[in-house]
Amino acid sequence: MIDFGRETCGRLATAEAREWLSTNGIGGFASGTVAGTLTRRYHGLLVAALRPPLGRTLLVAKVDDSVHYDGRAYPLFANRWADGTVDPRGERHLERFRLEGTTPVWTYACADALLEKRIWMEHGRNTTYILYRLLRAGGALTLTLKVLVNYRDYHGSTRGDGWVMAVERIDGGLRVVPFDGARPFVLLAPGAGVEAAHEWYHGFRLSLEEERGLDSREDHLHAGTFTARLEPGASLALVLSAEPGPSTDVEAAWAQRRSHEEQILARWRGALPSGVEAPPWVRQLVLAADQFIVRRPLPDDPDGMSVIAGYHWFGDWGRDTMISLPGLAIATGRHEAAARILQTFARFVDRGMLPNRFPDAGETPEYNTVDATLWYFDALREYHRATGDDGLLKQLFPVLEEIVRWHREGTRYGIGEDPADGLLRSGEPGVQLTWMDAKVGDWVVTPRTGKAVEVNALWYNALRSMTAFARRLGRPAARWDRLAARAGEGFQRFWNEAAGYCYDVLDGPGGNDETLRPNQLFAVSLPESPLDPERRRKVVEACARYLLTSFGLRSLAPGHPDYKGRYAGGVWERDGAYHQGTVWAWLLGPFARAHFRVHGDREAALAFLEPMAHHLGDHGLGGIAEIFDGDPPFAPRGCVAQAWSVAETLRAWREISGAPREDPG
Repeated sequence: MIDFGRETCGRLATAEAREWLSTNGIGGFASGTVAGTLTRRYHGLLVAALRPPLGRTLLVAKVDDSVHYDGRAYPLFANRWADGTVDPRGERHLERFRLEGTTPVWTYACADALLEKRIWMEHGRNTTYILYRLLRAGGALTLTLKVLVNYRDYHGSTRGDGWVMAVERIDGGLRVVPFDGARPFVLLAPGAGVEAAHEWYHGFRLSLEEERGLDSREDHLHAGTFTARLEPGASLALVLSAEPGPSTDVEAAWAQRRSHEEQILARWRGALPSGVEAPPWVRQLVLAADQFIVRRPLPDDPDGMSVIAGYHWFGDWGRDTMISLPGLAIATGRHEAAARILQTFARFVDRGMLPNRFPDAGETPEYNTVDATLWYFDALREYHRATGDDGLLKQLFPVLEEIVRWHREGTRYGIGEDPADGLLRSGEPGVQLTWMDAKVGDWVVTPRTGKAVEVNALWYNALRSMTAFARRLGRPAARWDRLAARAGEGFQRFWNEAAGYCYDVLDGPGGNDETLRPNQLFAVSLPESPLDPERRRKVVEACARYLLTSFGLRSLAPGHPDYKGRYAGGVWERDGAYHQGTVWAWLLGPFARAHFRVHGDREAALAFLEPMAHHLGDHGLGGIAEIFDGDPPFAPRGCVAQAWSVAETLRAWREISGAPREDPG
């Protein structure tokens, strides 16, 4: 699916604009550019999750690899320095780059020699494998690997002056202790010659951090050099690990990685409806979906699970997890993982709310969200629809009852039911509660205080779900039915007859907000719609005309005074555009589902998803970016791999492909 030749690989601008990602299922990752240059602070060969799924720490930044063959030296690496120069230019020797599953594979041409390199992480452990194999040559060559290390929070940057790490020889390689109390890690290459070093390389220039208005200079420590002579057909493995006693059996490690991805695909194929065939790009997204599902072990539940919201810089967020769960775990046939995630998050319900975010350093979870908890109902409903698991439903039903009680009586941040119309209101000064949550300092960019349209579409669906759940469990359902009917009746207040679509927020500080945003789509895409068929059609048409792009929906219609068509600049500029015109990929799935619901045209609905097939070869390879510019050509921005972008595309493709044709009336 992802396979490039020199037309991409040998050109620095195109090669470093494409980023690869390998993950380990516990929050750790390895990532970089096809060219090998470091362009982000988050790039590294071993970013270990020392407190899974968080505590992510950069341990190994890169390997400067080079070949000596037939009397000539060939650098395979590239570095950009503080003065802007790129030296050496190893990408010029890159013949081919491809993904095997999610594993990046480089093929370098040095005269008549072809050297292959692949990088992957061990599932469940903070271990990265780098395997070099000499595919073809007229004789032996010498491979030299300079390993550059660090030890910092993955959000940070390093100045190495005066920092002395302990680097010691061990059997098969080196052991690095950055400072007293730090987690030791090892660099192993059995069969290679090894020489310890301690030389700081100063002034790596991180071009994408510079664009983002952030610290863009970084130092890394050359900790050691490995040297090996390779005959044609021979290989050398480099093992980078923060685990005690990592395996150096690279062939077994590679077989384990392949087996893991084959099992992921087998579960997905088993969950496909009979007669449904998936294109290759959907298969690639199924593997991408696995990158976000992680373990979150708890003291009383070592098998807890969660979802990383996005790579490189997000942890696990309640909202993102619940929105993503149906696409990542249910559409792919991973029902056990879905159940684990639902159970894990139920443990964190407090005052009727799911946490919005688990801080990186392990502090108390943050609960500043009005919609994450309501998405929990949607996730559970989808899980039960797929599995019929009454046991989990019975276990979680008291949690759901408590959630509704708190929302009706009132909980944090002004979240509560308005007895006048049965709708949910929310908001306090200085707090961002909906998914449009950008905040810089004290500036809440889109506060949306009042009764937000998507929140109340979710509230209505949650109450309808409670009716169905109660009946399934043989419990009284009339109360839930009455509450849902009342919320559905109150929802009619959102209809703006003059505009022909829904208000975005009711009863805000300035009255009703008629700004055209995509949030009203959920009143059509969710299983239970409070709108009549004609109003559903008008909502979809308004979003299609003004918000739809190839890769998602704009967060604000062009022509509005606050519209920003490009997501760029420093923190203030970027966050000021984040929900003011920027395109969000995750909204394309709900739009396609809503379109199918309204028009009943399967081919037309699926066609909205097809541009994603081309995007998989751009930006974050094999995955879908977080956001795109609002103006053409809709350049990808933000995280290179976002959970709900992948999940909602998969969910929409699965539901539309396998659903019976609906009657739009």
